[in-house]
Amino acid sequence: MSPQPIPGRATVSRQAIIDVIRAAVLGSYGVTGFADPSFRARVARWLRVDEPGIRLQLGRALRLDLFLTVAYGLPVAEVARQVDSAVRYAVRRATSREFAELTIHVDGLRVLPGGAPPASGPSLAGEGVAAQPTRRSRRSRSRTGSP
Repeated sequence: MSPQPIPGRATVSRQAIIDVIRAAVLGSYGVTGFADPSFRARVARWLRVDEPGIRLQLGRALRLDLFLTVAYGLPVAEVARQVDSAVRYAVRRATSREFAELTIHVDGLRVLPGGAPPASGPSLAGEGVAAQPTRRSRRSRSRTGSP
């Protein structure tokens, strides 16, 4: 092969960029998954028309909105900084392009198995009754943004 560049063009598909973004996000510490920001997005995911939690606009400038859920108990700002750095690096390395705008929306916190927060309120252990942690549905966590 010659060391001189060969004239021509290379195109990268939208799906390839989304795959790079998804791998970078899910590889970041503290991210538990993607969130669906609206009912329309949930339907689109169900129909496999759109990727959940990723809104990418291509053109002269790349624009990206990420909708994520983060593990409970971690500093949300630090997780968002890590995701920002990982996504920018991965896309820059894969496509040699920079983002004009990258926005990260944390849509909820998720309690991982074995890591439930301690029950709040008065302790019942002194009365011989074990305190049971309350369970909330996934739906209420996503809407309120709290565990």
